Amino acid sequence: MDISRRDVLKLGVGGLAAGAIRPRPAAAAEFPAKPVTLICPWPPGGSTDVSMRALAEATSKHLGQPVVIENKPGGSGTVGPATMAAAAKPDGYTLSQIPITVFRLPFMIKATWDPMKDFTYIIHTTGYTFGVVVKADAPWKTWKEFLAYAKANPGKVRYATPGAGTTLHITMEQIAHQEGIKWTQVPMKGGAETTPAVLGGHVEATADSTGWGPQVDAGNLRLLVTWGAARTKRWPNVPTLKESGQGIVSNSPFGFAGPKGMDPKVVKVLHDAFRKGIEEPVYLQTLQRLDMEPFYKNTADYTAYAKELAAEAKAQVELLGLAKKS
Repeated sequence: MDISRRDVLKLGVGGLAAGAIRPRPAAAAEFPAKPVTLICPWPPGGSTDVSMRALAEATSKHLGQPVVIENKPGGSGTVGPATMAAAAKPDGYTLSQIPITVFRLPFMIKATWDPMKDFTYIIHTTGYTFGVVVKADAPWKTWKEFLAYAKANPGKVRYATPGAGTTLHITMEQIAHQEGIKWTQVPMKGGAETTPAVLGGHVEATADSTGWGPQVDAGNLRLLVTWGAARTKRWPNVPTLKESGQGIVSNSPFGFAGPKGMDPKVVKVLHDAFRKGIEEPVYLQTLQRLDMEPFYKNTADYTAYAKELAAEAKAQVELLGLAKKS
């Protein structure tokens, strides 16, 4: 199918010009013959949305068709993937980001999807930098002071997360379990809500990925701790959970999948285009700005990794007493 310049501009894909999209040779494959929809299961403006839009732009010119981001937030990042699994054709034209909650929530609630049966895993791409932020004028100057206050004042600290069952929620409860703390999660839909919540004083803290970064740099929020294996390049003076005594490393890696039953040839076309996309400067620069690290796995390795993630998720929710009642 030929796409005119006007048609491409109507699609409004991240500023892509028609000339930036190189059609695949007709002999290569019939797929793709139209734009590919990539579901972002989080609101616009957060770190996932921003990084996915950069990747969509970078991948489109290698795929030969636009990759169009569709935001479908809700359910701690599971509404988008679950909707795709239930309703989308396995033709390669509808894909979704697969957050960790896809593997975790079926052990916590009655879910409509099975992560081992309802998805075709295509490519694993990256993970987040997580951290806990408070208002700049909050009384806690350090993570240690914040923990001490929370322990001395059970139930008084409210923290925002992108949703129940997310890695942010689970890790904060792991910390509470270790430190003997009782605090209250306030689940939201993503960074577009969690950052304003702490800025507005609706919660004492926010645990989320780096959508809060500009507010930290502007001096409006204070970053108390990050959750990676090492300190970040952007905020090198901020300690990690690992060095603060909690011994936790948490980055919630993710990739992309389609519905079950996809043609392996279509999967390969998509994998190869995304593989080239994650090497494009526009995408790598966006990851650097968001303090996200590349974490590539091919189709076979990602499929195997999905089984590991499900097993880890089950163990976590059982340890914290969050498993659904049988």
